[in-house]
Amino acid sequence: MIYRNVISAVVRALASETINSAGGCDFEPKVQTSKLKGEITGKDAALLIDCMVHKVLHAQLSPRHWNALTAKYSTHKGRKVESIGRLVAAFRSPAPMLFTQKAVQAWAVPQIKGVRREVVKVAAPKPRIDEREPGKWDWRNDAARAAVERANQASEARAECCSSDMIVLADSNYDMATWDNQGLTERTYQRWNKSIKDAMEGLVDEALTEAQHLLEAAEVLSVEAA
Repeated sequence: MIYRNVISAVVRALASETINSAGGCDFEPKVQTSKLKGEITGKDAALLIDCMVHKVLHAQLSPRHWNALTAKYSTHKGRKVESIGRLVAAFRSPAPMLFTQKAVQAWAVPQIKGVRREVVKVAAPKPRIDEREPGKWDWRNDAARAAVERANQASEARAECCSSDMIVLADSNYDMATWDNQGLTERTYQRWNKSIKDAMEGLVDEALTEAQHLLEAAEVLSVEAA
């Protein structure tokens, strides 16, 4: 299989880790171990090549370049979160660590309108009161309030998830005012955020250049892409 361009190759290679039922991008995925007669063709052959490209890029790219590509393009939740964490740990910025973490996270998981589920909350129950015996039903009222709180917390947790493999963050994760507790100016936060995003995109560009060299050597890029 020949890829149209380096981004297509990287995206397909990273996606193969999610598609492969083995839980990782094995060099010998299910299609090979099934011992089919004849040559592997079609989707099975394409998946095998994607897995091989994944293996080459993972082995040959530097850790920071691999993590940059994984954070930006991967659809594997665990790998994406892991790479985001490693990028944050290795990144040097004048911004505080929390701000850097939130900025890298927002860069890797852009906000998408209309993706998050609506939070369905239960209304607080009307407390039961016995005027003749004040406090008689306090235990039941407290239990009812606690049950409602648990139900609403569970609803919020479900809203943070998506039925697909996408990572969906709460809207508050994109509010820079919550990324720092020093109360600095928005201009400062905008400057920090732009610096961090530019650095991440620069790292991705470097990684794609290195990946293109590797894929050209492997002769899996189209002539136009090369």
